Amino acid sequence: MAAYEILIADDHPLFRSALQQALTLGLGDGLRLSEAASIAELEAQLTRTSDWDLVLLDLNMPGAYGFSGLVLLRGQYPQLPVVMISAQEDAAVVARSREFGASGFIPKSSSLETIQQAVQVVLDGDVWWPSNIQDIAHVSPEAKAASEGLASLTPQQFRVLTMVCDGLLNKQIAYELSVSEATIKAHVTAIFRKLGVRTRTQAALLLQQMGSIPSS
Repeated sequence: MAAYEILIADDHPLFRSALQQALTLGLGDGLRLSEAASIAELEAQLTRTSDWDLVLLDLNMPGAYGFSGLVLLRGQYPQLPVVMISAQEDAAVVARSREFGASGFIPKSSSLETIQQAVQVVLDGDVWWPSNIQDIAHVSPEAKAASEGLASLTPQQFRVLTMVCDGLLNKQIAYELSVSEATIKAHVTAIFRKLGVRTRTQAALLLQQMGSIPSS
């Protein structure tokens, strides 16, 4: 049996444990599971090895705003399937996940059998979406443009952007990341260029837009 390597990215230990149980029971012994409780931990895992078959990504992860975590992964690792997992289950959330490049969406209310089935379908190279979702919600041109800009950022630039969005000054960001303030200024300049913005406020609003859920 082929060995699968799956990365579970969720900040709730109990849900990570539940996913571990479901996947171990459903996929058998040829399975290696790792966990990440934040975007920073997720990036560290992905940097350490490129052998992952699948990432299960919670919509609301520390270090990201909503769909920005998905957009970052699709930009940095376009060949790696990402399945979104969320307690938010309305059509707009699922549709946005699909538009931003996810290979599937698993509601957190799903049964163990449904989780197992969904993961196996994606591992087999297909996609999996809840059966009750219709194509009624679409991503706006503005959000699509924002996602393209975010996808072009490096992981370090993305980290700087989230700190800008949190209101930190360049000096504070430099301290947090253990780099010089000049390095942060260079990152911010590059971020502005890639996102097509001119101010920290505009950059923050663009990132926050990825966390908002459009009405159907």
